[in-house]
Amino acid sequence: MKLSAMRTWTMSLFAAVSVIGLAACGNQPAPAPKAESQTPAQASAAASTTSSAPKVEGTLSFYTSQPDTDAAALIEGFTKKYPDVKVELFRSGTEEVVSRLQAEAKAGQVKADVLLVADAPTFASLKKQDLLLPYSSPEAADIPAEWKDADGAYTGTKVMATVLAVNTSKVKTLPDSWKALTSPEAAGKAIMPSPLYSGAAAYNVGVMTRQADFGWDYIQGLKKNEMTVIKGNGAVLKSVAGGEKDYGMIVDYLVARAKAEGSPVEMVYPGEGVPVITEPIGILKASQHQEAAKAFVDFVLSEDGQKLAASLGYTPIRKGVAAPEGLKSIDQIKVMSADTGELEAAREADKKKFGEMMGGK
Repeated sequence: MKLSAMRTWTMSLFAAVSVIGLAACGNQPAPAPKAESQTPAQASAAASTTSSAPKVEGTLSFYTSQPDTDAAALIEGFTKKYPDVKVELFRSGTEEVVSRLQAEAKAGQVKADVLLVADAPTFASLKKQDLLLPYSSPEAADIPAEWKDADGAYTGTKVMATVLAVNTSKVKTLPDSWKALTSPEAAGKAIMPSPLYSGAAAYNVGVMTRQADFGWDYIQGLKKNEMTVIKGNGAVLKSVAGGEKDYGMIVDYLVARAKAEGSPVEMVYPGEGVPVITEPIGILKASQHQEAAKAFVDFVLSEDGQKLAASLGYTPIRKGVAAPEGLKSIDQIKVMSADTGELEAAREADKKKFGEMMGGK
């Protein structure tokens, strides 16, 4: 055999042996191509595409004491972000909402998923009854600690001060004190919401009767001065703005809203301070729709939710979101307060005593 032919035969034999060897190893995985290095941001983006958050859908039962139009705006904002959630609304005064909830709990048939009503003592009572689900929303990080429960049972959603409303067509000199309601000038000309219906009013009575300069003597002075007691804050505004009464005890945002719409009303933050409620929100432990409920709470506390609250005329509770024109932010308000636990424990006794002293609807 010639040398050149022998070389050709040898190379062919080597190639054939190599093919056989590769074929014998065919049950082994081929080496993966070397992955390109990723930045943390790229890795995060890749993870989000492979493990997206669960879709929020279903039905959500929302119990609240907010005015109908405000509750509707909140639901609209939420469902725009979560279109696969249907929100069912029950709306009344705080005391009636909570009475309904208590009746459901007693029957073992709680229908509410989310509750948003006037004040923290109401939620403290529900927490004590083990009716609330602890949930620390990631959006609550920008809510001041004093306005949220340490265990996540509830979180404030806005800042609402109770102020004096004055009809400027009938009162030319604005008062600067709560004592104006017990003055001769206000005799028979003032109106306030009933704590038997309004959670804000119940809170106000609890706070004011625990102030050294007021106490139950102040409530007795209102009675003596023929203070009218009516069902809710909306009715107070209607009476003052319409000129039926000269003075009213009322939550601030209603006065600011009415003034902006042209009503002859002005609000006064009395020098002694003002009671402040935060309309907390919480999730019921019996909720069958917890993912939707958590998404709802997150939305209310988010920057978008707080801007929505401001657009409706409320002072936001979240840091960094400005108060609407005409209202003071929380750092501008002298707050009149009392211990939440004491207010919760004495609430029913306070309402009963007020009813016996003043009557009301």
